[in-house]
Amino acid sequence: MVALIVGILFVAFAVFACVPGPLAWWADVLAFLRGSLPVLAAFVGIIAVFIGVADIKDRMEAKKEEAEESAKEAEKAGKKG
Repeated sequence: MVALIVGILFVAFAVFACVPGPLAWWADVLAFLRGSLPVLAAFVGIIAVFIGVADIKDRMEAKKEEAEESAKEAEKAGKKG
């Protein structure tokens, strides 16, 4: 409950700070967004590369396990026949 109230207060302050009026921080908010966008894009790109590499490793491991299972099944079938 406390977290909800604190969250609502922070959102209300953010809206109050950005609207024209006593604080009028909208220009500063835009400058911050323009400056942080390339850094955020690089961060998201690095994370995407890490996820892609992990996905490739997982696929290779899955193929290796499937090959091992099919070899074991072929060996069992050879022993029965």
